[in-house]
Amino acid sequence: MGFFMRLLLSHLLVILLAVAGVFISVELTAPGFYRAHVEEMVQTLGPAGADLRGHLEHGLRTTLSRALWASLPLSLLLATITAYISSRRVVSSVETLRRRSRALAQGDYRQRVQATGRDELADLAHHFNVLAAALERVEQGRTELIGNVAHELRAPLTALRGYADAMDDRVMPPEHAARAISREVAAMERLVRDLSLVSRVEAGQVELHLCPVRVSTLLQAVRERFALAYEEKGIVLRLPEFTTGSGQAALYADPERVTQILTNILGNALRHTPAGGEVDVSIGILKNNLVIAVSDTGPGIDADHLPRLFERFYRVDPARSRPGAGSGVGLTIARGLAEAMNGTLIAASGPGRGSVFTLTLPMYES
Repeated sequence: MGFFMRLLLSHLLVILLAVAGVFISVELTAPGFYRAHVEEMVQTLGPAGADLRGHLEHGLRTTLSRALWASLPLSLLLATITAYISSRRVVSSVETLRRRSRALAQGDYRQRVQATGRDELADLAHHFNVLAAALERVEQGRTELIGNVAHELRAPLTALRGYADAMDDRVMPPEHAARAISREVAAMERLVRDLSLVSRVEAGQVELHLCPVRVSTLLQAVRERFALAYEEKGIVLRLPEFTTGSGQAALYADPERVTQILTNILGNALRHTPAGGEVDVSIGILKNNLVIAVSDTGPGIDADHLPRLFERFYRVDPARSRPGAGSGVGLTIARGLAEAMNGTLIAASGPGRGSVFTLTLPMYES
């Protein structure tokens, strides 16, 4: 027996039980009601009315029973129609969900259900649509991830094949080819490390060693790492004085991971800021958090790209997908590490006015 018939029969059973309840209630309560009226009529008619007591009581009882039986077919008909319409709507919604969920299970994540009304069925349809949209995004991300990884590996693999062919054809000395091959293998290893780290970060499984660390110590390490590179490109790198109060503040974070975040941000600023530009690092205190802002005088980023800036492999300019442009997951890792340390990393930018990356991390409270 199908779901519709079971639901309809359950409605009809409820109707029959309600009708039976009405008859039982009438049989239990009506006699006292019409007997009281019969007594009033007998007293009004006087002695002659005493002989009519039985006839009056029988007549009232018969009239009430006939009225109930006469109304029963129409009541059952209306109740059956109502039960049919209600059952049909429920079954139609369930059938639609069944078909769409089957298609969803087969990999068609574009399935959606029209949610009308404000009842539980509409709420169920809404949650189905939310689930389908989430699965569609996951599948799209998986497809993009496979394509991006293949794209990132294609360049070093092509180079490796070229160097191998050059060695076979004896057009390149083995020593030179070996160095080039080692360079490409190192690029592939770096990509694998980045992919492994971003997967751990997104899964919340990255290992952290939280401890108090002075901001001045972190910025000094960053200055030593980037000073020469900025000088060679002709870009001014400004860092705050470490003697200020905020410079002497301490974070409660993993120093290696914070350095990794700052290295990624300053590395991006170095790549995208033209010669003669400036990159300014400023620090401040907001409530119990320390704010590190890195601003540059680069070309800036369109507002349309900002929401996707921290997605894996997303690049504002596809032309940057070349050697030296990174693996494309640096900002994803940076934001994930910041959030893992109870902090945030946001970006603000606009065409022609540079970019500002703001890292916020909790301060250490002894």
